[in-house]
Amino acid sequence: MKAIELQAPGGIDNLRMVERPKPEPGRQEMIIKVKATALNYRDVEIARGSYHTAFALPLIPLSDGVGEVVAVGAEVTRFKVGDRVCGTFWQRWVGGSFAMAEPAYQRGGPIDGLLSEFARLDEQAAVPAPPHLSDIEAATLPCAAVTAWHALFTEGRLKPGETVLSLGTGGVSLFAVQFAAAAGARVIVTSSSDGKLARAKALGAHDGVNYRRDPDWATAVLTLTGGRGADHIIEVGGPQSFDQSLKAAARGAQINVIGYLGGSDGAINPLDIFRRQVRARGIPVGSRETFEAMNRALLVNGLRPVIDRVFPWMEAAEAFRHLEHGSPFGKVVLDHTQ
Repeated sequence: MKAIELQAPGGIDNLRMVERPKPEPGRQEMIIKVKATALNYRDVEIARGSYHTAFALPLIPLSDGVGEVVAVGAEVTRFKVGDRVCGTFWQRWVGGSFAMAEPAYQRGGPIDGLLSEFARLDEQAAVPAPPHLSDIEAATLPCAAVTAWHALFTEGRLKPGETVLSLGTGGVSLFAVQFAAAAGARVIVTSSSDGKLARAKALGAHDGVNYRRDPDWATAVLTLTGGRGADHIIEVGGPQSFDQSLKAAARGAQINVIGYLGGSDGAINPLDIFRRQVRARGIPVGSRETFEAMNRALLVNGLRPVIDRVFPWMEAAEAFRHLEHGSPFGKVVLDHTQ
């Protein structure tokens, strides 16, 4: 089968098309024909060698994708040939606390991802793809969507009427906008683009703050909320924005630390955490149980992922570059049927 490998660290140019043996299913495993995959910023960092963990190479990238089951091994009971499934990010985190997750079983690093014609999945590490979504849409769910859901509902226990502040307009942030709006929350979005803020409002956001025009965006959030602040914050900027997230937080708020697109250096005053009694939680995507709960909500509410751009999967390097430098609105997806 054809697959795309990251063969050396240090850059997207080290992605190479290779031939690998087609996988065979073992006990409680199945083989899927990959239909579509989606990129996360983690994938870009792994490719360029800036991720916080170095993985053995060569490595097939990408944790997120959807495929059709084409073969099943002995004792498989959850799926059958012909089913359409999404793989999970944490291969052995079925449910319960994060203590149940095993770092050695993250798809797309350290174990091979889905950037290939076929892939082998443990039947416990997959969920049925939501029937109302296309392959392109379903491919976006395993990391970004589950992360947003886990932050707001599994950990945050979001309630109607609460305020959600979502930073930026990437995949996790826009899923958070859609989920929070569907749950009856008030949603505020930040962006450097008025055009993107308008598109976020069309998805359900109530207010937008242009942080380029108003770099003191925390004050703007406080003004919008009558001085109260946001109850839930989707923090994707890292230390460079965390200080303002603290200032924008309501008393007892939860700041969900998703990533660190703004770098890894910055100063945080712990007194601000004390003054507002906030909880800052790292959000490690989520379990299969979380994925399944989210899919039920997607179906009931008819929600669809926001797709920025679709590339043929053999143009993966261009897709990586677009995610790295193109400032996408929503998800970047690879079509494996092209």
